[in-house]
Amino acid sequence: MPQCEMCGAEQASLTTTKVEGAELELCSSCTDFGTEVREEPSSSAGSKYSTSSSSGTPSSSGGSSGSGGSSGGSQRRRDMFDDMEEIATDYDDRIRQGRESKGLSQEELADDLNEKASLIRKLERGDTLPTDEIQRKLERALDVSLVEGEEVDADWESNDAGTMTLGDVVKRKD
Repeated sequence: MPQCEMCGAEQASLTTTKVEGAELELCSSCTDFGTEVREEPSSSAGSKYSTSSSSGTPSSSGGSSGSGGSSGGSQRRRDMFDDMEEIATDYDDRIRQGRESKGLSQEELADDLNEKASLIRKLERGDTLPTDEIQRKLERALDVSLVEGEEVDADWESNDAGTMTLGDVVKRKD
């Protein structure tokens, strides 16, 4: 009997649910923590939603999302985490190195960005995260990327894909 990936309860049937960006097989009690992923059968003639009582055309109500949606495959409700980019954990170092490579002081960079120098100091100390607008300004002015995942760790690259386990990556504190 399958187990819920969140609470461990054994259930006859589990529901695929997206919780903070991860798709998990959850029991009925735990599905409230995320968004249910619904897979449309291939026989449905282009219907985007699983409800049969909807009036009008389903594609016209969902077409204004801006992204246009995905074609084919499984259809599900959009999750707020789908469009979010993660700020790199070393964003403070990237900002400082970018500023220093341009030969700018914190005050000069602040003037260029039309921001306060105290904000630049807080960003370089890691005391505050940049807003989306500040992030874009910094990336343009300093020619840096503050987004996580731009660099690939050499430890993760392997010719023998699929054999790496958590024990290969975790470093124990003894």
